[in-house]
Amino acid sequence: MSRLTMVLFSIASVTLMGIGVVVALVLGHYRLEPIVIAAAIGLVAALPVSWLLARRLQ
Repeated sequence: MSRLTMVLFSIASVTLMGIGVVVALVLGHYRLEPIVIAAAIGLVAALPVSWLLARRLQ
């Protein structure tokens, strides 16, 4: 994993996790479990996103 990918991952993961939490709250899921699941999905989705962005920028 390149240094650019790691920097982009740190930005993309926080952004996608925040989007997931906001979507979960808007859908009315106020318990801890759905919010954590939405954040985990954002974290996992950030890895290919950051890799693709780094590849396109290099």
